[in-house]
Amino acid sequence: MKRTAHAHWNGTLTEGKGEITTQSTTLNNTQYSFKTRFADGVGTNPEELIAAAHAGCFTMAVGAMLTQAGFKPNDLSTDAILDLDMAALSITGIHLELKASAIEGVSEEKFKEVAEGAKANCIISKALNVPITLGITYGA
Repeated sequence: MKRTAHAHWNGTLTEGKGEITTQSTTLNNTQYSFKTRFADGVGTNPEELIAAAHAGCFTMAVGAMLTQAGFKPNDLSTDAILDLDMAALSITGIHLELKASAIEGVSEEKFKEVAEGAKANCIISKALNVPITLGITYGA
């Protein structure tokens, strides 16, 4: 299976602009620029897309692991906070903040074990070479 995306850029780093389109066209000529990446501008940026991909992948992985363990997951919600070191132009880490309502038959300890497994094994976590931390609110 292959997934594709296309990016186009025109101009200098600070004054140029570009568009990103994904295979599904969920992003379809979506604007990105220096301002959307490093200041306040309308559009997206690569780091935001990495955070979104990580939040989505991790949350699905938690649901899949709970299902495989014989439980029926309900509300799972994850915020992914990506830390970007502007001086080094480097992603220094991602923090995942997971909130979940209580799941019948699943203790908080078991839920945390599943979430840690999902953090280590979701496809996006495996693709990243940065520290990944996890906060959990369970039964909220």
